[in-house]
Amino acid sequence: MDAFEIKAAGRGIEKFLAEFSDCFGRCDTESYLAVYVRGQNSDLQRKSVEPMALRAGIPPRSLQAFLSLLNWDEERVVDRVQQIVMRDHGHPKAIGLVDETASAKKGTHTAAVQRQWNGRMGKVDNCVVSVHLGYTAGRFHCLLDSDLFLPEKWADDPVRREEAGIPPEVKYRSKPQIALDQIRRALANGVRVAAWTFDEHYGQSYAFLDGLDALGQTYVAEVPVTFHGWAVPPKVLYRATPQELRQGGKKRRFPRLAGTAARPSEARDLLHHSPAFLKQPWIPIHIKEGEKGPLVREVKVIRFWMQRDGLPTREHWLIAAHDPEQPHDLKFFVSNAPAGTPLEWLVYVGYSRWPIEQCFQEGKDELGFDHF
Repeated sequence: MDAFEIKAAGRGIEKFLAEFSDCFGRCDTESYLAVYVRGQNSDLQRKSVEPMALRAGIPPRSLQAFLSLLNWDEERVVDRVQQIVMRDHGHPKAIGLVDETASAKKGTHTAAVQRQWNGRMGKVDNCVVSVHLGYTAGRFHCLLDSDLFLPEKWADDPVRREEAGIPPEVKYRSKPQIALDQIRRALANGVRVAAWTFDEHYGQSYAFLDGLDALGQTYVAEVPVTFHGWAVPPKVLYRATPQELRQGGKKRRFPRLAGTAARPSEARDLLHHSPAFLKQPWIPIHIKEGEKGPLVREVKVIRFWMQRDGLPTREHWLIAAHDPEQPHDLKFFVSNAPAGTPLEWLVYVGYSRWPIEQCFQEGKDELGFDHF
C-alpha cells in the first residue's frame, strides 16, 4: 500500500466499524471497539491491552473489561464479517481454506494451554492452538472464523475451566469437528467457494470429508502417504451367494468385499505399483509466480476409490505431486470434484493454502495476534 491508500484506509475505519453497531448493547461499549482496532493498526510494538489503552488515553481496565466482561454479541460480529466479505469480495472461483496455528505460551494458566504440536515451530511445545477458516479470491484474502482448540484434558478439568473462565457450554471438539462447524456457519451466512482445501490432518479425517460431501462442498484435500484406497474398484457383495445360502451357518455382514477382492493400498504404494499411475508421465504444472520465481509441480492423477469402513466410496481423484528439484518429497491430494475437472485447477487449489498462512503471519506481526 502507498501512503495515499494507508490514509484512505484510516479514514474508512469509522465507516467500516459502523456496520457492527448493532452487535453492541450500549454505545459506550461500542466506543471501545474503535480503540481496540486502532490500537491493533497502530505502530505499537506490543499490541496487548495496556499499551493500546494508554495510547488512547483510557484506563487499561476499561479496555480489558470490553474484551472480557462487557455485553456484546461476538457471534453476530463473526456473522457480519462473513456477510461483508461475500458482499464485497464474493467470486465464483473463490477458495475456502482450513488451517490451524499455534501461539507459544509459558506457564499453565492461559486457557487451553498445554504441550502440544506447534506447527509454526515444527515441534511439540507449550502453546495454545486455534482453528481458522480462511477465504481467498484473486488478490483478496482474509480470515472468516476462528476458534480456540480446547484439549480434552482441559475440557474434563472443572477446576482449570473455572479458573480460566471457560463457559460450561464450551465442550471438547476435535479440530476437524471445529472446522466443519465453522464451514456450516459460513454457508449459513452465504459464503460460497469453488472448493475447500486443507492439510493432511484434516484430509485424513473421514468424518470431515464425509461432512463436506453431505454439505455439497467440493474439496481438494492433502492426505498422508498412508491414505488407503483402490485404483480399481473392488468387487462388493450385497447379498449372500447361492453357495453361501446352501451352506448355511453363521450369517455374514453385507455389504462386504468379495473374497477375491484386492486389499486397499496406501497412496504411495499405488504410485509405485499401480498401472494407472505407472503408464503416465509426470506432467509439469505452473501453479503461480512466487517470490523465488515460478512455482511448478510435476503431477500424476488417477481415479480413486477411498476406503470407508472397509468398503470403497464413490470415485474420487488421487493426485500425486512433487517438486521437480526434490522428486522424493511427495504430496498426495484427494478430491471429490466431478469427472472432467481440469487437473490444473485441482492442483492450483491444493497449493492455495498460503493466503491463510499469510493471514496468520500478518496477524501475529502486525495486529498482536499472539500478544495476549
